[in-house]
Amino acid sequence: MTRAAQRPQPALRPEAIGFLDALVIGLAATSPAYSLAAVIGPVVALVGVHAPGVVLASFVPMLLIAGAFAALNRADPDCGTTFSWVTHAFGPTTGWIGGWAITTTGVLVLGSLAEVGVRFTLLALGLDSWEASTPLVVALSVALVVGMSALCVLGTELSARLQNGLILAQTLALAVFAVVAVVRGVRGDTPSGGLVPSWSWLDPSGAGGAALTGGLLLGVFAFWGWESAVNLTEETRDPLRAPGRAGVLATVVLLLTYLGVAVAVVSFAGTGFLAGNADEEEAVFALLSTDVLGGWDWVVLLAVATSAIASTQTTIIPASRTALSMARRAALPAPFGSVSERYRTPDVSTWWVAGVAVAWYVGVHLVSENALLDSITALSLLIALYYALTGLACAWWFRRRLTRSARDLLLLGIGPVAGAAVLLWLLVLSARDLADPANSYGGQAWFGLGPPLVIGVGVVVAGVLLMLLWRWRDGRFWQERPGAAGDPPPAS
Repeated sequence: MTRAAQRPQPALRPEAIGFLDALVIGLAATSPAYSLAAVIGPVVALVGVHAPGVVLASFVPMLLIAGAFAALNRADPDCGTTFSWVTHAFGPTTGWIGGWAITTTGVLVLGSLAEVGVRFTLLALGLDSWEASTPLVVALSVALVVGMSALCVLGTELSARLQNGLILAQTLALAVFAVVAVVRGVRGDTPSGGLVPSWSWLDPSGAGGAALTGGLLLGVFAFWGWESAVNLTEETRDPLRAPGRAGVLATVVLLLTYLGVAVAVVSFAGTGFLAGNADEEEAVFALLSTDVLGGWDWVVLLAVATSAIASTQTTIIPASRTALSMARRAALPAPFGSVSERYRTPDVSTWWVAGVAVAWYVGVHLVSENALLDSITALSLLIALYYALTGLACAWWFRRRLTRSARDLLLLGIGPVAGAAVLLWLLVLSARDLADPANSYGGQAWFGLGPPLVIGVGVVVAGVLLMLLWRWRDGRFWQERPGAAGDPPPAS
């Protein structure tokens, strides 16, 4: 064996970022402006003025699962998060599927986030003719993914500094938009006459059960991504507490942001406009920006652009760190565990995530734009799956502590299980709804089912096949056994 082969693999750079950096990355990963723009129209179409209430209801399972992430991170501060924790709680096979779900969500959405960033940047610059050119937009989107991947490899500190600037830009832009919109809405100075905000808007049940369920599915997607802060646990100062707290606080900040903007948009535009443009996806902000801000409409376009660009980078983080963690445990080929000696970042896994994401984005784009949008819709299945697994793993991991105090019972048992139960319920309902081809973007059937369900199930099946293949090639990881409650986490 050569000396090079004997050289130990460098670790991720410890204490590269602080609590505020982790918080910003957790916020940026959700892409607040883009998420709001994408879901506000469809949510209003389902529940009308009760859209803020649906946002509030969607926050509850997210907060409960964020608490589970924080508790498990204190017990096992591993950058693989769900993969490591579920493996320890339920065994290698379930843990591998959880890790696969995290990684593939990043792959499915990365190119689309980049495209939104490119389109809204071009619109903000007044380059509408460029934005209308699909080949140009696709090429620029691929370039953005490559550029953001390079920044991820160059260092977590550099990534954090960029995210600080981007989150500040979109937060200020959203604040300006929301304040102007709600003031004009209250005054009736809007094309629709405006609506005066009411406390009744915070009642999520006002539109009925079926509408609430559909709204919750969209709300969960809007909150997804905050756990990127926890994936950086091995690179954060105070790794046992800071990443988990950053994840929990990120969900709270997102709630306040989403509520403020949702109330402002409904007050200004009314339910008719938003419901009528529900199919426009993120373009609803582009349609509203001129009405709200006039010649300053570029402010809103900039908010969505910076939001999507920031999320393009931060979405790489959980996928690459999960792949790194899996490789360290021999759940993936060893090269995925490579860490750059110079930059102390996961270089190989980062470039693999970027490469597969670009191939998926370009390949599906060639099939049709509807297929690309359907692949984003399929994310809800994978998101609900790994969040629910994490909540259940938390309760099982700490099961011997649940009788020690009411606090432990609530925070480590009842809360995570309740959050997981809600998400599993939404997972089943989402699968049922997505099975109907009418709920896809093109309205066409694949194998008699809706394309989003086919894509979601196909991703899981592909993961199972790859897992079986790797287990046949190298079965070391599957020799691990679930740990008993209170046992130290397995060595990484």
